Amino acid sequence: MIIDTHTHIFPEQVKQDRSRYFNNEPEFKLLYNSPKADICNIVDLLKSMDRYQVDISIICGFPWRTPDHAKTNNDVIIESVRKYPDRIKGLACFDAAWAGAANETKRCIDAGLCGAGELAFYLSGIDKAALTFLDPVMTVLREKGNLPCMIHTNEPVGHKYPGKTPITLEQIYTLAKTFPDNKIILAHWGGGIFFYNIMKKETKSVLKNIWYDTAASPFLYDSQIYNLAVDAGVIEKVLFGTDFPLLIPDRYYKDIDNSNINTLQKEQILSKNAFLLFG
Repeated sequence: MIIDTHTHIFPEQVKQDRSRYFNNEPEFKLLYNSPKADICNIVDLLKSMDRYQVDISIICGFPWRTPDHAKTNNDVIIESVRKYPDRIKGLACFDAAWAGAANETKRCIDAGLCGAGELAFYLSGIDKAALTFLDPVMTVLREKGNLPCMIHTNEPVGHKYPGKTPITLEQIYTLAKTFPDNKIILAHWGGGIFFYNIMKKETKSVLKNIWYDTAASPFLYDSQIYNLAVDAGVIEKVLFGTDFPLLIPDRYYKDIDNSNINTLQKEQILSKNAFLLFG
């Protein structure tokens, strides 16, 4: 079995004319202003899943600033989950700074979604204000069965690209410390913070409820990143995620095959870890 834990779909009207949605949405424009940035719908995702033998995908929309855009995108996620219950699971997505974020989280979970994400702070990083915004959402997720929350993170060094946030490892670590009882998925390998799991004091405890997805990994890291996850003792917390439609699954399969991890560890990444986390 293969479970892709990080994919994105949009309403058909966004796919047909993205430019209509740039107004008052600087984050969306930042990521999707280029026509090379693909925007896909559920049909596109299912075709890709069939082609690359993905059994289940967990889908999310975009953290829109405009509440109506967020609700519309979440409704598409809900509809997709209901239409394809054996193949599609969904996360509620929105701008965490929206006053209605907690209520939207409740609405989406009651409608059948299995968590929240990919929540992002593209322009600010995960600063003190971001943690304040996240608090009511994290409370809802705990109350609804401690459902996971996927949060956008990235490495704080290296080359620049659209969507690379001004984030620090300290901010990511503080996120984990602030919500110790929440299950948190750090997208894009958590910016590399998993390395600090090998420290002798404190970090193992602080990072105990943190998972890491592989989204965009072929753009960011050599295949040895998987070996490092084994060495750091977090292989059971690594989730296969493609960031579809950013990259096709085959790119990830090749990197995994080029690593030195064993068959069981591959199965953990490709499905078992996600199965245990999401149930």
